[in-house]
Amino acid sequence: MTLRVLTVLAGASVGGAETFFVSLSTALKRAGLDIRSVLKANPEREQALAAQDISCTIATFGSLFDFSTEAILRRMEAEFHPDVVLAFAGRAASFLPRGRSGSVRVGRLGGYYNLKNFRRCDHLVCNAPDLMRYVSDGGWRQDRVSLIPNFPALPDGAKLDRALFDTPDDAPLALALGRLHRSKGLDILIRSAARIPELFVWIAGEGPERDSLQRLSHELGLDRRVRFLGWRSDRASLFKTADLCVYPSREEPFGNVVVEAWASGTPLITTASTGPRWLVREGEDALMTPVDDVGSLEGAIRRLLDSRELRASLAAMGRRRVAEEFSEPAIVGRYLDLFTRLAGTSGR
Repeated sequence: MTLRVLTVLAGASVGGAETFFVSLSTALKRAGLDIRSVLKANPEREQALAAQDISCTIATFGSLFDFSTEAILRRMEAEFHPDVVLAFAGRAASFLPRGRSGSVRVGRLGGYYNLKNFRRCDHLVCNAPDLMRYVSDGGWRQDRVSLIPNFPALPDGAKLDRALFDTPDDAPLALALGRLHRSKGLDILIRSAARIPELFVWIAGEGPERDSLQRLSHELGLDRRVRFLGWRSDRASLFKTADLCVYPSREEPFGNVVVEAWASGTPLITTASTGPRWLVREGEDALMTPVDDVGSLEGAIRRLLDSRELRASLAAMGRRRVAEEFSEPAIVGRYLDLFTRLAGTSGR
């Protein structure tokens, strides 16, 4: 029997969870599942799903009194008869229809979301151990929660011409990716770059801290060396172009950028926030520095820039970690095992 899965996303216009929604939905389709999706209108996301022959239904996911979205989801359950409904993050989960259906409802957490939004779910999937702790502390039994990390999904792309962002070919280049939010610690990277006169930095992402980060860069005299690229979908090309990736988060339950850098073979420096501290073997597959430590981050960057051998060894071990633990087949296999078990338990 082919498992039928309805994936649901409210989601912002851009973001890591939103990107992984498409990656996982399409990976499940490639694995042979029958996938349909309900999501908030987003042409790029809809096009990516359609390219894998995934039918999309658009819903508003509006205010507390948005009854149309719940009605759409109820209709999809009645027409598609999914074995599993997989809701990405709290907002999508909060719109799952009231009452029981024949489907098992699974909520996926990639952050410390309000657990009240998941009260209509039968099971939760967390992508990191600390989220498992968080939901357990919130009253969820262990047998109703599963740990399944993310896999890196990077459509191949060519190395970029650095001249696109006024960056010399021979300058050392550090890449940072993520939402421009205080939790990502990008101000620490900028302050570290100020101490390394030869270093150029590309920051790919959007978010509420963009103006303050640009002001900081200007105040430190870094307008020539720090580039704000906005949200980018060509992450593979960015990784190929950079000499190293820096991921200086203050708070990070998982850390998609970690496994993406590994998959790309880009040497990585990260901070000891929760997710990277779980993922990384310091000195083997990445360098790790304390959170909020400008001097330590500067030292780690200099250490990588000074050693081609270290860069090569970190990159090689990162690729090995992905192949052995975080590949798409390995992670999708864990979802398939979970969905099969849950669908069987429900009597479907």
